[in-house]
Amino acid sequence: MPLCRGRQFWHIASMLDDTDIHPLFAGAPGTTEFKKLRKRIVRYTREAIDQYGMVERGAKWLVCLSGGKDSYTLLAALYELQWRGLLPVELIACNLDQGQPGFPATVLPEFLERMGVPHRIEYQDTYSIVMDKVPEGRTFCALCSRLRRGNLYRIAREEGCSAVVLGHHRDDILETFFMNLFHGGRLSTMPPKLVNEEGDLFLYRPLAHVAEADCEKFAKAMNYPIIPCDLCGSQDGLQRQQVKQILDGWEKNSPGRRQVMFRALMNARPSHLLDPKLFDFAGLTRSGVD
Repeated sequence: MPLCRGRQFWHIASMLDDTDIHPLFAGAPGTTEFKKLRKRIVRYTREAIDQYGMVERGAKWLVCLSGGKDSYTLLAALYELQWRGLLPVELIACNLDQGQPGFPATVLPEFLERMGVPHRIEYQDTYSIVMDKVPEGRTFCALCSRLRRGNLYRIAREEGCSAVVLGHHRDDILETFFMNLFHGGRLSTMPPKLVNEEGDLFLYRPLAHVAEADCEKFAKAMNYPIIPCDLCGSQDGLQRQQVKQILDGWEKNSPGRRQVMFRALMNARPSHLLDPKLFDFAGLTRSGVD
């Protein structure tokens, strides 16, 4: 039974004040500001896990670690919850080395060994495939994502996992919604929980309620060894970057706008949209008519 929000916050906050911590939090700043940030991230992560029914007791999760700020934050939050007895699942971290030139292959293995985190490092040269198949001037993201996802599903099966866990946060979800709205002609985004096409694995996004700015502040404060994605980050004019700039502008002019829009995704009203597959408009009847 999920804890109510008030009790849940008190329970997590009181436990995080203990001195006994997971190594992923060793050396954390002792400032009040950082403690609030840490508690907020862990609370929102637990909230999403409860709200979207992610926990199957005794399950095993493959936690995907890219080396970016978001995946480090995800790893820390999940291991903190597990450490406190609030996440009754087995966790294994996984990095997929996709063969990008200059990728620092020793950074993540050394970090995970030092943190005492069970892990698997997998090398698959999807970079060469992407460079060969994608025409010049086109973005790499779609093909790169498909190849990466297929390998992660395979690894999850080999490791006996029931779920693949990704570090997408609130802002990723919002950006995807507007990308689909502007460019795809549909109202959809990254769901916090789904089942893969084969039907044998869950895909979870426990940071669904966490702001990107919080991930950035957290990873920077913890001094985690960030690995940039040079493959995608080197391309100008990506649709996601354009949408991000629009959202940044809205947020600057009206602080809190992102959170309001995110709440709207949790408050859909099919009867006030236009999709007859979601609502039976043709079957609507009037009451009190003879």
